[in-house]
Amino acid sequence: MADKIVIAVASGLWAGYSPVAPGTAGSIVGAVIAFLFAAFLGLGSFAGTAYSLLTVLTFFVGVWAAGRAEVIYGQKDCGKIVIDEIAGMFVTLYLIPFDWRWIAAGFFLFRFFDITKPFPARTIDQRMKGGWGVMLDDIAAGIYANIALRIIVRLAA
Repeated sequence: MADKIVIAVASGLWAGYSPVAPGTAGSIVGAVIAFLFAAFLGLGSFAGTAYSLLTVLTFFVGVWAAGRAEVIYGQKDCGKIVIDEIAGMFVTLYLIPFDWRWIAAGFFLFRFFDITKPFPARTIDQRMKGGWGVMLDDIAAGIYANIALRIIVRLAA
């Protein structure tokens, strides 16, 4: 039963089992959760605090689940593990105005940075072991995407 919970969490409620582009499927799950979160809780200070807690909780639960899932799958950073993409999307959309255009732009920016893995994301991906390595390269991609998205939002204003 514990392994089933690990797999459910690590695979983003089985989004990681998508036959096509599981990382993209996981990113979509993250974008949808962020969208629903903002739609239901708004953008006030409580929502900002709650979103921060959601992001941090997702990260630490993801470190645990991704590390265990690697053992279960017998593979480093198995493609079925997408909790890292979900956390990366949460970081990408952190404190970004609630608008479907920014969520869509954030999605594409995150996928770009997640795939290309600019420094230090690639180094983290190659050198860190276990759940930390799985999660941290996507957090780095999320930070890059968040910065790029903030610049775009500012230029569009």
